[in-house]
Amino acid sequence: MTRRVVILGLAALTMATMAAAQTPAATPATSAAKKDLVARVLKAQQGDIEGVARSLVERPAAQMMQEAGLAIQRLNVPPEKREAMGKAIEAEARKYVEEALPAVRERAVKLAPSTIGAVLEAKMSDDDLKALLAWLDSATYKKYTSLGGEMRNGFVQQLLKEAGPLVEPKAQALDGRIRVILGVLPAGSGASSAPAASRPAGK
Repeated sequence: MTRRVVILGLAALTMATMAAAQTPAATPATSAAKKDLVARVLKAQQGDIEGVARSLVERPAAQMMQEAGLAIQRLNVPPEKREAMGKAIEAEARKYVEEALPAVRERAVKLAPSTIGAVLEAKMSDDDLKALLAWLDSATYKKYTSLGGEMRNGFVQQLLKEAGPLVEPKAQALDGRIRVILGVLPAGSGASSAPAASRPAGK
């Protein structure tokens, strides 16, 4: 999360600027020195730019794998076949990522100068860019981003621990209502009081 704060913020600023531009306007020529500063910022953030590309590619695969897991449960696949099916689906998803990622990553890096870079050139001064580069290159920033996983994991685990008991009864009730709507359970059966995770989907 923290590792992409800068690049996602710049991407959001890019979209907002493009949406706000109603008519083309002449802009002063950007100096070679400023273009070099912008290029250095983009180079420093290339890992995060490529990370956005990876997320874009991996998201549909992760969603399809999740849906496939639910389908395996609904189809009552015998336990001895589930592992093999799961591995086959995982292999296909990995193959998709390996084939799609290089092209998307290349396109992301190629688009960055004309989108994110254009906003940096228009909205930030040379001094702003120099200060940003100093921050990106600083030991403090690198240490902070290196702690991102540790901070995020600790936060998520504690949040799950404290918020789980608040959410679980509502999730169980929702699960029961959906099953009634789908006709899986009769209305007023009271089955929604059982833990949702303990009931196989589709039964």
